[in-house]
Amino acid sequence: MRRLWLLFAQAATICLAILLIVNTLKPEWLNKFNGGTNGVHLTTSTMPILEAPVSSVAPGSYRDAAKRAMPSVVNIYTTKEIKRAKNPLYNDPLFRRFFGKSANPPPEKQSSLGSGVIVSPTGYIITNNHVVNSADEIDVVLTDGRKAIAKVVGNDPETDLALIKIDLPDLPAITLGHVEKASVGDVVLAIGNPFGVGQTITMGIISALGRNHLDINTFENFIQTDAAINPGNSGGALIDTNGNLIGINSAIFSQNGGSLGIGFAIPVSTVKSVMDGIMANGHVIRGWIGVEPQEITAELAENFGVKENSGTLIAGVIRGGPADRAGVKPGDVLIKVNDVQVTDRVAMMNLIAQLPPEKNAKLTFLRKGKIMVLDVLIGTRHQPAASNDDDEDGPR
Repeated sequence: MRRLWLLFAQAATICLAILLIVNTLKPEWLNKFNGGTNGVHLTTSTMPILEAPVSSVAPGSYRDAAKRAMPSVVNIYTTKEIKRAKNPLYNDPLFRRFFGKSANPPPEKQSSLGSGVIVSPTGYIITNNHVVNSADEIDVVLTDGRKAIAKVVGNDPETDLALIKIDLPDLPAITLGHVEKASVGDVVLAIGNPFGVGQTITMGIISALGRNHLDINTFENFIQTDAAINPGNSGGALIDTNGNLIGINSAIFSQNGGSLGIGFAIPVSTVKSVMDGIMANGHVIRGWIGVEPQEITAELAENFGVKENSGTLIAGVIRGGPADRAGVKPGDVLIKVNDVQVTDRVAMMNLIAQLPPEKNAKLTFLRKGKIMVLDVLIGTRHQPAASNDDDEDGPR
């Protein structure tokens, strides 16, 4: 009996071993034996993998705005020849005999980079004046890989804007937005070529509007944003969430050359005014009255009997200029230009610049506590000469 039991136990062990081997190596044999899907399956089940549903636009994405505007933003590479200082001993014949022409160093080529925005299908591109100023060669590279050499159509150093042109077909022009409808807190996107890494887009909000007194340009009305702007972004686009241009990235506030979340863009209203002036006349025509304005401090306001941030002091009058001919005197306080209140020196300069030359304007002054209204025949402001200083590689 014991012998039979041992034989049974051995047979059962062998059968279980065979079953385990078959289940491991050929599990489909057991499935077939059990009738396909009926019965118990000894095969190991696989874990299901969950995939997110395909969506056309991710929530909160600005891909449509970026896709619309990015083809209109170009990379600009400039080259300028810098003449090195001549060795003072080069005029000595004996010195030239031993050292020859090597004593007089050859000119050095300086390269810089920036960005620009295509504003017309015919090839007009707006950028910063400091990007292309004094450049010997301007190369433009589009997002589709096309390249072209650009020529300067005109520039406006007082707003740091320049208009250049390339000759290529089928250019994707950007749509100009309405900056007057923008508000602090609106989301904006900055597009450019920071550090030459290639076209890049950053996001932020409008931090302030009408920012001035920065001593960057003569005429200032900046959009301030915390969208990252770095060297190479100069001349690039600041767009709204619909992909419309609302500003040209121009400057940053930085102690080390990197972005600190304080960037400045020239509003599209100024951009359009400058472009129209350059296309019509080759340069921007602005009004001028020939005075030296000065901010009114608290002490001056008390002495002249006016409120702070209400008018600007005329510190000097150019002899023979429009203001002098109209009877304006040093010490007068300009408080209105054509019934528009003057708040400070910057506001006064902007208001005067917008006046058409060779036409009369009504200017209201305060002289020795009395209101005085003068008709001034507006003159033409002379454009400053182009600077020959080295251009910066990025926003100023």
